[in-house]
Amino acid sequence: MKKIFGAAVAILLYSAIVFYFGWSVATWLELYFPINNWLFGIVWGLITFGYIIGKVSHKLRIFSIIGSYWMVVMEYGILLFPLAAIFTWIFPKHLNLIGWIVTGIFLLIFIIGTYYAYTPVVRELAIVMPKKESKLKSLKVVVASDFHLGLLANKAHLTRFVRKANAEKPDLILLVGDLVDDDPIWFVQKGMSEVMKQLQSTYGIYGVLGNHEYYGKQIPLLVEEMEASNVRMLLDETILVVDSFYLTGREDKTNKNRKQLFEIAPEKKDLPWFVMDHTPSNLLVPEKEKVDFHVSGHTHLGQMWPNHLLTKRIFELDYGYRKKGSLHAMVSSGFGFWGPPIRIGSQSELWSVNIKLEDGDV
Repeated sequence: MKKIFGAAVAILLYSAIVFYFGWSVATWLELYFPINNWLFGIVWGLITFGYIIGKVSHKLRIFSIIGSYWMVVMEYGILLFPLAAIFTWIFPKHLNLIGWIVTGIFLLIFIIGTYYAYTPVVRELAIVMPKKESKLKSLKVVVASDFHLGLLANKAHLTRFVRKANAEKPDLILLVGDLVDDDPIWFVQKGMSEVMKQLQSTYGIYGVLGNHEYYGKQIPLLVEEMEASNVRMLLDETILVVDSFYLTGREDKTNKNRKQLFEIAPEKKDLPWFVMDHTPSNLLVPEKEKVDFHVSGHTHLGQMWPNHLLTKRIFELDYGYRKKGSLHAMVSSGFGFWGPPIRIGSQSELWSVNIKLEDGDV
Protein backbone atom coordinates (compact mmCIF):
# COMPACT_ATOMS: atom_id res chain seq x y z
CA MET A 1 0.00 0.00 0.00
CA LYS A 2 2.84 2.41 0.86
CA LYS A 3 4.46 1.75 -2.52
CA ILE A 4 1.19 2.44 -4.35
CA PHE A 5 0.68 5.64 -2.37
CA GLY A 6 4.25 6.72 -3.03
CA ALA A 7 3.92 6.02 -6.75
CA ALA A 8 0.63 7.95 -6.89
CA VAL A 9 2.19 10.96 -5.16
CA ALA A 10 5.18 10.84 -7.53
CA ILE A 11 2.93 10.70 -10.60
CA LEU A 12 0.80 13.60 -9.35
CA LEU A 13 3.89 15.71 -8.57
CA TYR A 14 5.44 14.92 -11.94
CA SER A 15 2.15 15.70 -13.73
CA ALA A 16 1.93 19.05 -11.92
CA ILE A 17 5.46 19.97 -12.99
CA VAL A 18 4.96 19.03 -16.64
CA PHE A 19 1.61 20.88 -16.66
CA TYR A 20 3.37 24.01 -15.41
CA PHE A 21 6.10 23.63 -18.03
CA GLY A 22 3.49 23.10 -20.74
CA TRP A 23 1.45 26.11 -19.66
CA SER A 24 4.59 28.27 -19.73
CA VAL A 25 5.55 27.10 -23.23
CA ALA A 26 2.00 27.53 -24.56
CA THR A 27 1.79 31.06 -23.11
CA TRP A 28 4.99 32.02 -24.93
CA LEU A 29 4.01 30.36 -28.22
CA GLU A 30 0.67 32.18 -28.24
CA LEU A 31 2.64 35.37 -28.85
CA TYR A 32 3.27 34.05 -32.36
CA PHE A 33 0.25 31.92 -33.31
CA PRO A 34 -3.00 30.63 -31.77
CA ILE A 35 -2.75 27.42 -29.72
CA ASN A 36 -5.34 24.64 -29.76
CA ASN A 37 -5.23 23.67 -26.10
CA TRP A 38 -6.48 20.11 -26.63
CA LEU A 39 -4.05 19.37 -29.45
CA PHE A 40 -1.17 20.97 -27.55
CA GLY A 41 -2.08 19.01 -24.42
CA ILE A 42 -2.05 15.68 -26.29
CA VAL A 43 1.29 16.38 -27.95
CA TRP A 44 2.78 17.64 -24.69
CA GLY A 45 1.57 14.54 -22.85
CA LEU A 46 3.11 12.21 -25.44
CA ILE A 47 6.41 14.05 -25.11
CA THR A 48 6.49 14.18 -21.32
CA PHE A 49 5.46 10.54 -20.85
CA GLY A 50 7.36 9.33 -23.92
CA TYR A 51 9.95 7.32 -22.02
CA ILE A 52 7.25 5.29 -20.30
CA ILE A 53 5.30 4.83 -23.53
CA GLY A 54 8.45 3.60 -25.28
CA LYS A 55 8.80 0.84 -22.69
CA VAL A 56 5.49 -0.70 -23.77
CA SER A 57 6.91 -2.02 -27.06
CA HIS A 58 10.13 -1.83 -29.07
CA LYS A 59 7.97 -0.65 -31.98
CA LEU A 60 7.36 2.56 -30.04
CA ARG A 61 11.08 3.32 -29.81
CA ILE A 62 10.59 6.85 -31.17
CA PHE A 63 8.87 7.66 -27.86
CA SER A 64 11.87 6.28 -25.96
CA ILE A 65 14.12 8.66 -27.87
CA ILE A 66 11.80 11.64 -27.33
CA GLY A 67 11.45 10.72 -23.67
CA SER A 68 15.21 10.52 -23.25
CA TYR A 69 15.66 14.08 -24.51
CA TRP A 70 12.76 15.22 -22.35
CA MET A 71 14.86 14.29 -19.30
CA VAL A 72 17.12 17.23 -20.13
CA VAL A 73 14.13 19.59 -20.12
CA MET A 74 13.09 18.24 -16.72
CA GLU A 75 16.64 18.48 -15.33
CA TYR A 76 17.15 22.13 -16.21
CA GLY A 77 13.53 23.26 -16.58
CA ILE A 78 13.04 23.00 -12.82
CA LEU A 79 15.50 25.87 -12.54
CA LEU A 80 14.87 27.80 -15.77
CA PHE A 81 11.06 27.91 -15.86
CA PRO A 82 10.62 29.40 -12.36
CA LEU A 83 13.39 31.92 -13.10
CA ALA A 84 11.63 32.85 -16.33
CA ALA A 85 8.38 33.31 -14.39
CA ILE A 86 10.09 35.62 -11.89
CA PHE A 87 11.64 37.76 -14.64
CA THR A 88 8.31 37.87 -16.50
CA TRP A 89 6.63 39.11 -13.33
CA ILE A 90 9.27 41.84 -12.96
CA PHE A 91 9.36 42.67 -16.68
CA PRO A 92 5.92 41.69 -18.01
CA LYS A 93 6.47 43.45 -21.35
CA HIS A 94 9.50 41.26 -22.14
CA LEU A 95 7.89 37.81 -22.17
CA ASN A 96 8.99 37.46 -25.79
CA LEU A 97 12.66 38.10 -25.02
CA ILE A 98 12.64 35.97 -21.84
CA GLY A 99 11.19 33.05 -23.78
CA TRP A 100 13.92 33.29 -26.41
CA ILE A 101 16.62 33.47 -23.73
CA VAL A 102 15.32 30.26 -22.11
CA THR A 103 15.11 28.60 -25.54
CA GLY A 104 18.69 29.68 -26.30
CA ILE A 105 19.96 28.25 -23.01
CA PHE A 106 18.31 24.91 -23.76
CA LEU A 107 19.83 24.90 -27.25
CA LEU A 108 23.29 25.51 -25.79
CA ILE A 109 22.77 22.69 -23.29
CA PHE A 110 21.78 20.31 -26.10
CA ILE A 111 24.66 21.33 -28.37
CA ILE A 112 27.39 21.28 -25.71
CA GLY A 113 25.99 18.18 -24.02
CA THR A 114 25.81 16.26 -27.29
CA TYR A 115 29.41 17.11 -28.05
CA TYR A 116 30.65 15.82 -24.67
CA ALA A 117 28.52 12.68 -24.97
CA TYR A 118 29.64 11.70 -28.47
CA THR A 119 33.26 12.91 -28.29
CA PRO A 120 34.99 10.48 -25.93
CA VAL A 121 38.45 11.08 -24.51
CA VAL A 122 41.21 8.79 -23.26
CA ARG A 123 42.24 9.30 -19.62
CA GLU A 124 45.81 8.29 -18.79
CA LEU A 125 46.79 6.72 -15.49
CA ALA A 126 50.11 5.23 -14.35
CA ILE A 127 50.36 3.14 -11.19
CA VAL A 128 52.97 0.94 -9.53
CA MET A 129 52.21 -2.22 -7.56
CA PRO A 130 54.13 -5.24 -6.26
CA LYS A 131 54.62 -7.92 -8.90
CA LYS A 132 54.77 -10.67 -6.25
CA GLU A 133 55.42 -13.83 -8.29
CA SER A 134 54.11 -12.49 -11.58
CA LYS A 135 56.13 -13.07 -14.74
CA LEU A 136 55.13 -9.65 -16.07
CA LYS A 137 56.96 -6.39 -15.53
CA SER A 138 54.19 -4.15 -16.86
CA LEU A 139 50.65 -4.26 -18.12
CA LYS A 140 48.57 -1.79 -20.11
CA VAL A 141 44.88 -2.02 -19.28
CA VAL A 142 42.01 -0.30 -21.08
CA VAL A 143 39.04 0.21 -18.74
CA ALA A 144 35.58 1.32 -19.86
CA SER A 145 32.10 1.11 -18.39
CA ASP A 146 28.49 2.18 -18.87
CA PHE A 147 28.20 1.86 -22.63
CA HIS A 148 24.39 1.56 -22.48
CA LEU A 149 24.47 0.32 -26.05
CA GLY A 150 21.08 0.70 -27.67
CA LEU A 151 19.17 3.28 -29.68
CA LEU A 152 21.27 6.36 -28.84
CA ALA A 153 24.58 4.87 -27.71
CA ASN A 154 24.64 3.16 -31.05
CA LYS A 155 26.89 1.17 -33.36
CA ALA A 156 28.77 4.30 -34.42
CA HIS A 157 29.54 5.12 -30.79
CA LEU A 158 30.77 1.58 -30.17
CA THR A 159 33.02 1.97 -33.22
CA ARG A 160 34.58 5.03 -31.58
CA PHE A 161 35.41 2.92 -28.56
CA VAL A 162 36.95 0.11 -30.59
CA ARG A 163 39.17 2.53 -32.50
CA LYS A 164 40.36 4.36 -29.40
CA ALA A 165 40.86 1.17 -27.39
CA ASN A 166 42.84 -0.57 -30.13
CA ALA A 167 44.99 2.54 -30.61
CA GLU A 168 46.22 2.05 -27.03
CA LYS A 169 47.53 -1.44 -27.93
CA PRO A 170 46.29 -2.86 -24.61
CA ASP A 171 47.36 -6.05 -22.91
CA LEU A 172 43.98 -6.30 -21.22
CA ILE A 173 40.51 -4.77 -21.77
CA LEU A 174 38.02 -4.57 -18.90
CA LEU A 175 34.37 -3.69 -19.61
CA VAL A 176 32.85 -2.83 -16.26
CA GLY A 177 29.09 -3.27 -16.58
CA ASP A 178 26.01 -1.64 -18.10
CA LEU A 179 27.18 -2.81 -21.48
CA VAL A 180 23.68 -2.49 -22.96
CA ASP A 181 20.76 -0.22 -22.16
CA ASP A 182 18.56 -2.74 -20.34
CA ASP A 183 17.56 -5.02 -23.24
CA PRO A 184 20.26 -6.24 -25.68
CA ILE A 185 17.76 -6.25 -28.57
CA TRP A 186 19.38 -3.30 -30.37
CA PHE A 187 22.87 -4.75 -29.82
CA VAL A 188 21.62 -7.83 -31.67
CA GLN A 189 19.51 -6.16 -34.37
CA LYS A 190 22.09 -3.50 -35.26
CA GLY A 191 24.90 -6.05 -35.56
CA MET A 192 27.06 -4.47 -32.85
CA SER A 193 28.71 -7.82 -32.19
CA GLU A 194 30.66 -7.45 -35.44
CA VAL A 195 32.12 -4.20 -34.14
CA MET A 196 32.90 -5.56 -30.68
CA LYS A 197 34.76 -8.48 -32.26
CA GLN A 198 37.29 -5.99 -33.64
CA LEU A 199 38.67 -5.25 -30.17
CA GLN A 200 42.28 -6.39 -29.84
CA SER A 201 44.04 -7.27 -26.61
CA THR A 202 47.05 -9.42 -25.75
CA TYR A 203 45.48 -11.26 -22.82
CA GLY A 204 41.79 -10.97 -23.58
CA ILE A 205 38.66 -8.89 -23.14
CA TYR A 206 36.54 -9.37 -20.04
CA GLY A 207 33.25 -7.96 -18.83
CA VAL A 208 30.84 -7.95 -15.91
CA LEU A 209 27.14 -7.20 -15.50
CA GLY A 210 25.76 -3.89 -14.30
CA ASN A 211 22.42 -2.93 -12.82
CA HIS A 212 20.87 -2.20 -16.23
CA GLU A 213 21.48 -5.74 -17.44
CA TYR A 214 19.30 -6.83 -14.53
CA TYR A 215 16.64 -4.24 -15.35
CA GLY A 216 16.46 -5.66 -18.89
CA LYS A 217 15.98 -9.23 -17.59
CA GLN A 218 17.75 -10.68 -20.64
CA ILE A 219 21.00 -11.71 -18.99
CA PRO A 220 21.37 -15.11 -20.73
CA LEU A 221 21.00 -13.43 -24.13
CA LEU A 222 23.41 -10.66 -23.15
CA VAL A 223 26.04 -13.14 -21.96
CA GLU A 224 25.61 -15.18 -25.13
CA GLU A 225 26.05 -12.09 -27.33
CA MET A 226 29.12 -10.93 -25.42
CA GLU A 227 30.77 -14.34 -25.55
CA ALA A 228 30.08 -14.40 -29.31
CA SER A 229 31.76 -10.97 -29.46
CA ASN A 230 34.93 -12.36 -27.82
CA VAL A 231 34.11 -10.75 -24.48
CA ARG A 232 34.38 -13.24 -21.64
CA MET A 233 31.82 -12.45 -18.96
CA LEU A 234 32.89 -13.12 -15.38
CA LEU A 235 29.89 -13.73 -13.13
CA ASP A 236 31.12 -14.00 -9.56
CA GLU A 237 34.24 -15.86 -10.56
CA THR A 238 38.01 -15.51 -10.45
CA ILE A 239 40.36 -16.68 -13.18
CA LEU A 240 44.12 -16.88 -13.56
CA VAL A 241 45.37 -15.03 -16.63
CA VAL A 242 48.64 -16.16 -18.28
CA ASP A 243 49.89 -17.41 -14.91
CA SER A 244 50.63 -13.79 -14.03
CA PHE A 245 47.60 -12.18 -12.37
CA TYR A 246 44.17 -13.01 -11.00
CA LEU A 247 41.05 -11.38 -12.41
CA THR A 248 37.72 -11.37 -10.61
CA GLY A 249 34.39 -10.30 -12.04
CA ARG A 250 31.66 -9.64 -9.50
CA GLU A 251 27.92 -9.80 -10.05
CA ASP A 252 26.35 -6.36 -9.63
CA LYS A 253 24.95 -5.52 -6.21
CA THR A 254 21.48 -5.50 -7.84
CA ASN A 255 21.76 -9.28 -7.56
CA LYS A 256 20.97 -9.84 -3.89
CA ASN A 257 22.40 -13.34 -4.17
CA ARG A 258 25.82 -12.30 -5.36
CA LYS A 259 28.72 -13.83 -3.48
CA GLN A 260 30.88 -12.00 -1.00
CA LEU A 261 34.29 -11.01 -2.31
CA PHE A 262 36.11 -13.35 0.08
CA GLU A 263 34.11 -16.28 -1.32
CA ILE A 264 35.55 -15.81 -4.81
CA ALA A 265 39.01 -14.60 -3.81
CA PRO A 266 42.03 -16.55 -5.10
CA GLU A 267 43.27 -19.15 -2.65
CA LYS A 268 46.74 -17.62 -2.74
CA LYS A 269 47.61 -13.92 -2.95
CA ASP A 270 50.90 -14.70 -4.67
CA LEU A 271 50.03 -12.69 -7.79
CA PRO A 272 48.49 -9.26 -8.45
CA TRP A 273 44.70 -9.38 -8.05
CA PHE A 274 42.37 -7.27 -10.22
CA VAL A 275 38.64 -6.94 -9.49
CA MET A 276 35.80 -5.62 -11.66
CA ASP A 277 32.70 -4.48 -9.75
CA HIS A 278 30.23 -2.24 -11.59
CA THR A 279 29.08 -0.27 -8.55
CA PRO A 280 31.80 1.29 -6.31
CA SER A 281 29.69 0.71 -3.22
CA ASN A 282 32.31 -0.12 -0.59
CA LEU A 283 36.07 0.21 -1.03
CA LEU A 284 36.71 -1.07 2.49
CA VAL A 285 35.93 -4.61 1.34
CA PRO A 286 38.50 -4.87 -1.50
CA GLU A 287 41.05 -3.04 0.67
CA LYS A 288 40.55 -5.56 3.47
CA GLU A 289 40.76 -8.51 1.05
CA LYS A 290 44.10 -7.20 -0.34
CA VAL A 291 42.89 -6.46 -3.85
CA ASP A 292 45.56 -4.67 -5.87
CA PHE A 293 43.47 -3.02 -8.60
CA HIS A 294 39.70 -2.37 -8.33
CA VAL A 295 37.71 -0.87 -11.22
CA SER A 296 34.10 0.37 -11.30
CA GLY A 297 31.70 2.60 -13.19
CA HIS A 298 28.00 3.22 -12.58
CA THR A 299 28.12 6.84 -11.35
CA HIS A 300 28.49 8.57 -14.75
CA LEU A 301 29.96 11.39 -12.64
CA GLY A 302 26.33 12.48 -12.43
CA GLN A 303 26.28 12.76 -16.26
CA MET A 304 24.55 16.15 -16.13
CA TRP A 305 25.58 18.93 -13.75
CA PRO A 306 24.89 19.28 -10.83
CA ASN A 307 24.07 15.57 -10.33
CA HIS A 308 27.73 14.94 -9.43
CA LEU A 309 27.01 16.53 -6.04
CA LEU A 310 24.67 13.60 -5.34
CA THR A 311 27.07 10.87 -6.50
CA LYS A 312 29.82 12.49 -4.45
CA ARG A 313 27.70 12.13 -1.32
CA ILE A 314 26.65 8.55 -2.05
CA PHE A 315 30.03 7.03 -2.94
CA GLU A 316 33.38 7.25 -1.20
CA LEU A 317 34.95 7.41 -4.66
CA ASP A 318 32.46 8.47 -7.33
CA TYR A 319 35.03 9.24 -10.01
CA GLY A 320 38.73 9.05 -10.80
CA TYR A 321 41.59 7.32 -9.02
CA ARG A 322 42.46 6.82 -5.38
CA LYS A 323 45.08 4.77 -3.55
CA LYS A 324 43.72 3.32 -0.33
CA GLY A 325 46.38 1.39 1.54
CA SER A 326 47.72 -1.10 -0.99
CA LEU A 327 44.52 -0.85 -3.06
CA HIS A 328 44.48 1.08 -6.34
CA ALA A 329 40.83 2.02 -6.99
CA MET A 330 39.45 3.62 -10.14
CA VAL A 331 35.94 4.70 -11.15
CA SER A 332 35.06 5.71 -14.72
CA SER A 333 32.30 8.12 -15.72
CA GLY A 334 31.48 5.77 -18.59
CA PHE A 335 31.84 5.63 -22.34
CA GLY A 336 28.15 5.94 -23.05
CA PHE A 337 25.24 7.58 -21.26
CA TRP A 338 21.89 6.73 -19.73
CA GLY A 339 18.79 8.40 -21.15
CA PRO A 340 19.68 11.45 -23.23
CA PRO A 341 22.97 11.55 -25.16
CA ILE A 342 23.87 14.63 -23.15
CA ARG A 343 26.78 15.22 -20.79
CA ILE A 344 27.21 18.46 -18.87
CA GLY A 345 30.10 18.54 -16.42
CA SER A 346 31.30 15.11 -17.55
CA GLN A 347 32.54 13.55 -20.77
CA SER A 348 32.42 10.09 -22.33
CA GLU A 349 35.72 8.37 -21.72
CA LEU A 350 37.87 5.29 -21.52
CA TRP A 351 40.91 4.85 -19.29
CA SER A 352 44.33 3.69 -20.40
CA VAL A 353 46.11 2.41 -17.29
CA ASN A 354 49.81 1.67 -17.37
CA ILE A 355 50.62 -0.70 -14.51
CA LYS A 356 54.25 -1.17 -13.56
CA LEU A 357 54.96 -4.30 -11.53
CA GLU A 358 57.98 -4.06 -9.23
CA ASP A 359 59.69 -6.40 -6.77
CA GLY A 360 59.06 -5.87 -3.09
CA ASP A 361 56.51 -3.67 -1.34
CA VAL A 362 55.48 -0.52 -3.19
